Amino acid sequence: MIEIERKYLVNSKDYRSLAYSKTHIIQGFLNSHPDRVVRIRIADDNAFLTVKGRSNSSGTTRFEWEKKIPVSEAELLLELCEKEILEKIRYCVKTGNHIIEVDEFLGSNEGLVVAEIESENVNDNIEVPAWVGLEVTGDIKYYNSQLSKYPFNEWKG
Repeated sequence: MIEIERKYLVNSKDYRSLAYSKTHIIQGFLNSHPDRVVRIRIADDNAFLTVKGRSNSSGTTRFEWEKKIPVSEAELLLELCEKEILEKIRYCVKTGNHIIEVDEFLGSNEGLVVAEIESENVNDNIEVPAWVGLEVTGDIKYYNSQLSKYPFNEWKG
């Protein structure tokens, strides 16, 4: 139940032609405290309740628990969520032994494209393609819970 993940900005749209899946995601946060984030997510026809703990000092690992819930319940819970509901399109690309999840944000976060790579071990050697740019792991302004409070279009520059 420990998530190990690195986060990067994306510098081109080359991932689109390499993607094996594309998913529309809507998500909101019932709680976005740094010690515990509680997220509601609808991904196409599936919905999930997720609880995440505080990240370690580098931002690479944290507790994560997730449970599938009915979409109808997720829709009701989204109405209780904090400030802004996030919307994004997720593309999944396989590279080496890893899956890169590329999120193209919509709405007030439009223009932000972030790649996340989960691994089994903190010390895994991750092959990053040329379209993956600056690593932003641990930079909290790129956490989804923060983007719902402080959207990209309010601070990009």
